[in-house]
Amino acid sequence: MKSRFPYIVLLCLMPLLGWSQNFDEMVAGMSELSLPLANVEVDIDSVNYLYFLPGQFTLVEYNNGAATSQTYNCQVRQRGGLALSLPKISFGIKLVDDEGEKLDANLLGLCTDNSWILDAMGIDKLRMRNRVCFDFWNEFSHTMWDTNYGNRNGTVGTMVEVFINSEYAGIYCLSDKINRKLLNLRKAKVKDDGSVTVKGLLYKGIGDYWSTLTSYQEESTDSVVWNDFELQYPEEYPSLDTWQPLMDIIDFNSLTDDEYFKDHYNDWYYDDNLVDYWILLVAFGISDMPYKNTFLSTPDINFDHRFMLTPWDLDACLGRGWDGSQIPNHSSVNRLNRHAPFKRLMADNINGFYHKLANRWLELTETVLSPDNVKNHITAIAQRFVESGAWQREYDRWKNTRVRINQNISSEVNYVTNWYRSNISFLNDYMEMWLEDYDPNALITSHTVTFIYNYLLGKDTTYYEWLDINKDGIISSSDVTEVYNILLNQ
Repeated sequence: MKSRFPYIVLLCLMPLLGWSQNFDEMVAGMSELSLPLANVEVDIDSVNYLYFLPGQFTLVEYNNGAATSQTYNCQVRQRGGLALSLPKISFGIKLVDDEGEKLDANLLGLCTDNSWILDAMGIDKLRMRNRVCFDFWNEFSHTMWDTNYGNRNGTVGTMVEVFINSEYAGIYCLSDKINRKLLNLRKAKVKDDGSVTVKGLLYKGIGDYWSTLTSYQEESTDSVVWNDFELQYPEEYPSLDTWQPLMDIIDFNSLTDDEYFKDHYNDWYYDDNLVDYWILLVAFGISDMPYKNTFLSTPDINFDHRFMLTPWDLDACLGRGWDGSQIPNHSSVNRLNRHAPFKRLMADNINGFYHKLANRWLELTETVLSPDNVKNHITAIAQRFVESGAWQREYDRWKNTRVRINQNISSEVNYVTNWYRSNISFLNDYMEMWLEDYDPNALITSHTVTFIYNYLLGKDTTYYEWLDINKDGIISSSDVTEVYNILLNQ
């Protein structure tokens, strides 16, 4: 009888061999179960987040019994905020032609563009949270004006296995970006005298403090960054003209009287967009927003100053925070109450805003956002990870990093889908109540006490105005007493 020792050794080494295979070996072994493969050739030791370096980008997919590939010249840089501190690097990729000019290409049937993202998802134990949230957002919410991308108001993407200079780097999400082209924003016009007429505008929230759209401090308007917002378009022309529309909307939110706000808020926002944005954040428990990680856009400020909200960076959700830590609590219906315009819309239930939220919530959570639908989508991606062998390779490559993933992906799938089901069930009670008869005190729960104590103990020193329950201008222990009085009356 022949010894089985070599065979047993090979079985033990298979996970290691899997992720240690180079790009060409992986391409040669592709099958119908494989994820698409991508290889980035670049001077990786010089890559940083400040500027792009030249490189090559090869993409391979398996179709009709064969692997087909396409190679592009490109420019590469690191990208992300917290992601920059993680060993698994996210990349921005710009496709260029032989002369170094922009080159639009349709990658994996997603869309036609020249600017792409390879998202490492290094903080996400499931390696799909951001993609899942965007997939559902795209299904139930759209732009408020016509575009050439089917009125899509979010990114599209797909999972790929990435190699850096032919060495395995793990599971990534290849996606497009939120930009002027996607949202169909009109280009700025440069006149013969060099002056610029600003038309379409795109801002992105990048901080927490000033991005509530309720106030701002005096800062230079000659910079692409102003009061925790970044000018995404037209980024070449930071000026008073490009920042004044954002000042105007903040002034409207904070300086107008109640009657004027009620009569005119639809001149500045789109109701359907506000409602869908609220539902996305609350249903999925997205914690690193708003308006940090949110885009505000208008197609042409000369004709309409209404702004639309577009979400971004949705990986802090579904029961985990921005650092990957577990957050077992349900979403709070007060989640957006210190941010304009929700702060005033919900304080006074303007135009039946609570009824709009509740009706849309119950509609979506019985269809598109039903727990079964969300579970099926997550499970399908996880199954693809496992069947392709990608999850085992991802685990072997990154199992010892700061945010550790589980070798058995089903444990995180179960945690996420159970969290989501529990969250929807918990919040359905609020929605039913809002439909029957809105009561401002219905927003107050036992969780409100926790928020107050966290503030008093210095665990969260942000002043949330909605925690001033007795309206005496300060947050104190007397507000805790008022909470209990309200709960007893309820």
